[in-house]
Amino acid sequence: MTPELEEWAASGDFVGTALSDHRVFFRQSGDAGAAADDTLLVLHGFPESSYSFHKVADGLAQRFRRVVLFDMLGYGLSDKPESGYGYSLFEQADLALQVWRHLGVRGGHLLAHDMGTSVATELAARQVGGTLPGAFEGGLLSFTFTNGSMVLDLAQLRASQKVLLSRAGPWVSRLFSYRTFSQQVRSAHGTGGLDDKDLELMWENICRQDGQRKNHLLIRYLNDRKRFEKTRWLPALARVRQPVHLCWGDADAVARVEMTRYLKANVCTRAAVTLMPGVGHFCQISDPETWLRSVLGFYASL
Repeated sequence: MTPELEEWAASGDFVGTALSDHRVFFRQSGDAGAAADDTLLVLHGFPESSYSFHKVADGLAQRFRRVVLFDMLGYGLSDKPESGYGYSLFEQADLALQVWRHLGVRGGHLLAHDMGTSVATELAARQVGGTLPGAFEGGLLSFTFTNGSMVLDLAQLRASQKVLLSRAGPWVSRLFSYRTFSQQVRSAHGTGGLDDKDLELMWENICRQDGQRKNHLLIRYLNDRKRFEKTRWLPALARVRQPVHLCWGDADAVARVEMTRYLKANVCTRAAVTLMPGVGHFCQISDPETWLRSVLGFYASL
């Protein structure tokens, strides 16, 4: 493990969950006894991990007394089972609630990126439907969505994503290389700002436990998105009473800025919108100062 990832790993710990015998990596900073309103809960995207927030973690901790991040199963430092776990958005939402319960989290503000926005919409649906667990009594106090394919019809999926979703997915996963990965990530990002070191560290995290050969499993969440987006998740977002923030890098080539406009006009009509000009998909990595300023501006308004 490179020194950067060793330092990140040393700053966190692992927890087992009732979903499986596998370990989940988490990292929290600040006061473990902080109230829900002083707690920030962060969900990462695909094919990333909590480490994608390493450039902004300190900035977030200046606003919140407690910041909680974790790697979903299949990602980063967490275990990456090849069987016994379906990698559905429902399972990842269950996982989030179990990790938070282990840490004694009773509620907080939710911030999500990429695939994490889909997990967040499932959590929003449970809150709207009154099915969050009793231990999570503080609830979700606000939702910040950053650059995720929340309106799948408007997404411009990369060729690798489409192939991974096909019958050829397992075969393609076995052949996945750093060269292919870096090309697809830069293409999805949509603009500059991702240097070689950023990509190398992301790739190293992916390759733990042969994770690069399991991307066809992780990408299944898009099938969930296709099946439940219009019948469950977007209607739930329309009913959310808590503050919603759509914070978007407008140069994103996959989760295009048109999604923000669609959501504001048709779903989250009361949402606050912050566009980050010239910022791409992996915004908190490529332009952490702009991302932090945009995210924290919303929390300052609450």
